[in-house]
Amino acid sequence: MIRRWALPLLLLAFGAFYLLPLATHGLWIPDESRYAQISQEMLLTGKWAAPHFMGIRYFEKPAAGYWMIAFGQAIFGQNLFGVRFASALSTGLSILLVYAVSRRLWDDRQKSLISTVLYMSFVSVAALGGYANLDPQFTFWVNLTGVALWFCLDSSTRRGRLWAWALLGFACGMGFMTKGFLAWLLPVLIAVPYMVMQKRVGELLRYGLVAVAVAIVVSLPWALAVHLQEPDYWHFFFWHEHIQRFAGEDAQHAEPFWYYLPLLAAFSLPWLGLLPSTFKQAWLDKRSPKITYLLLWLLMPLAFFSLAKGKLPSYIMPCLLPLALLMSHALADKLAQGRLRALRINGWLNLILGVVAMLALVWVQLKKPVYEPGQETFSLVLVCVCLFGWVIANLLQALRPLTLWAAPLIGSGLLVALAPAALPHSVVYNKTPDQFILDHLQELQPATALLSNDLGAASALAWRLQRPDVTLYNSIGEVKYGLAYPDAGHHLVDTHQIQQWMSDARKQGPVGVVMRVKGDDEIAEVNLLPQDGKRYEQGNIVILIFAQVAP
Repeated sequence: MIRRWALPLLLLAFGAFYLLPLATHGLWIPDESRYAQISQEMLLTGKWAAPHFMGIRYFEKPAAGYWMIAFGQAIFGQNLFGVRFASALSTGLSILLVYAVSRRLWDDRQKSLISTVLYMSFVSVAALGGYANLDPQFTFWVNLTGVALWFCLDSSTRRGRLWAWALLGFACGMGFMTKGFLAWLLPVLIAVPYMVMQKRVGELLRYGLVAVAVAIVVSLPWALAVHLQEPDYWHFFFWHEHIQRFAGEDAQHAEPFWYYLPLLAAFSLPWLGLLPSTFKQAWLDKRSPKITYLLLWLLMPLAFFSLAKGKLPSYIMPCLLPLALLMSHALADKLAQGRLRALRINGWLNLILGVVAMLALVWVQLKKPVYEPGQETFSLVLVCVCLFGWVIANLLQALRPLTLWAAPLIGSGLLVALAPAALPHSVVYNKTPDQFILDHLQELQPATALLSNDLGAASALAWRLQRPDVTLYNSIGEVKYGLAYPDAGHHLVDTHQIQQWMSDARKQGPVGVVMRVKGDDEIAEVNLLPQDGKRYEQGNIVILIFAQVAP
């Protein structure tokens, strides 16, 4: 069965749970719409070196991640599937890396299968694989550095070592161009202590130069190009996006040092119940060079991100590949020896979580319905299918752990595939405005001027109309730095300028406006606009269409 059906079934699961859902729901704001618009703007303008967000300089990330999203849109069209394809592809390549490095580590087909199933069924991995941002791509490049580094250490020939170190350098260069200097630091955090422990420092110094040289060759052309086009790019990107974010007292997203410990446990679902036995087995086998390497691969990045001031959940996604390998090592031994207690515990634990979620949904629906009765029945049915599938899959594992140990893959797959399409309208209408904009696309397309008071809604409007020229109304947010340039002033109007701006814009042609109205301030902003436009509302999103007026 393993030889004939395992890999085809995994490919089928990847297609069903990762690829098919990509186009089933709108772009989430602010992240997905931002990355979709920036990459689309590269396609439309041909400016590939320095990222721009609706025509405004946007130096928070390098360019390669946007290139990948842009290529997805170029190949599959400027649509939901095209925008998200780069994330799904990156996650699929990470899954292949799990299989490849597992074969190299253990030379055991069953362990390779187990590690692959574990990794691709992590709910966090599957969820991020359908989300259009740079984290899946960066995770793949960091995963590749970890895999390549093990190939460097494990190669028995000089030629094999050289190719492995070159691959490591290529992965570092691409990771750097996707999200920055962390791609160079993370493999160093793993390689240096391992080489010191194994007394192979000389090898690191000799062959490490190969990786450094390749990384420079890969990244230098873009680094020079962006410097020539935007000389201030590196100052902002290095100091603001690295030093201040990770070490500054005013770092963004500041969290306590223990923040990632419960998060790592949550990210390991639906295999949370295997964590104790995994770490116990790893501790018992800690003298093995392979286990030592995997522990360093897991713990060193985790420790680094825990010490950093600024934290986001996705930062520790690269820790999940070594965790899957450690889990597979422990799980394969348990299956071979018939020790199934940990699997049964895992199945019952997940089953309890599923039942609790179902009861919570029933309680909420009875007290204060999240889903409108009679109007969102289909969405409610989809949620029930997700939760029921999760419960049944884990019940199968709990009852028959030896033969159905992989059943949670189906439960997590259904959850990730169906949950976005099953969200209540109150969430969909407010968080995915591109679908609402799509419904009124014909009326918005003739507009000669576009306006929005929200960056997420503005980027969704720009992406749907394939026009980056959306003027921001009393909204600055993350484009504050780009708006400070002298030539960027026309991208922003405030409440004192809006009436004159509207008067001038309407003389040139129709004006399309997308407003996010959540409170008194936004209501006041809408009231400053003319009152003779067509108005459409969905959730807290308002679309206004103003006809041209005579000069």
